[in-house]
Amino acid sequence: MPRIVVDVMPKPEILDPQGKAIAGALPRLGFTGFSGVRQGKRFELTVDGEVTEELLEQARTAASTLLSNPVIEDVTRVEVLADNTAEGEQ
Repeated sequence: MPRIVVDVMPKPEILDPQGKAIAGALPRLGFTGFSGVRQGKRFELTVDGEVTEELLEQARTAASTLLSNPVIEDVTRVEVLADNTAEGEQ
């Protein structure tokens, strides 16, 4: 079944304590070369049937009104996954 992926990130001016904690842990664990981390949210919406432009618009509306807090977060991506596997799965 097709999926629509929605990524939500904290606005740049909003403090990100989880990202800051991760950024502090990276060098202690031997991961160097990273200057910062921002932690966001990812949603995968499974679609019954074909992904239409109307359905994508519904996903965009849901992303901006339900999946994110527009006061402190930005929706950074709403798009159809390229295939039937989640990114990173094998």
